[in-house]
Amino acid sequence: MNHNDPWSESPPIERIEVDGVEYRPGSRVRIWPLGDADIFDMALKGRTATIASIEQDYEDNIQLAVTVDDDPGRDLGAAGKPGHRFFFRPEELERIDESQG
Repeated sequence: MNHNDPWSESPPIERIEVDGVEYRPGSRVRIWPLGDADIFDMALKGRTATIASIEQDYEDNIQLAVTVDDDPGRDLGAAGKPGHRFFFRPEELERIDESQG
């Protein structure tokens, strides 16, 4: 991120590693929100999802944007539309082995 120009576009983040686990767009995960901050945290707890993108805010915090696997509108989430794309910190997601469901 270019801190001198906050409006500049940063190159997309292709992968991150957290505690030895690699996350990248297309990785399948299970959602485990830390706390029950809102109805979405409660509704999405334990659901499977796919990472759509890895985002970094102006304070260098990393968020993983996911689309929920059984959401009939997940194509809208993949296109970046609101309501079908959810943001979580890496510690709120559990990587799913591709051989698992």
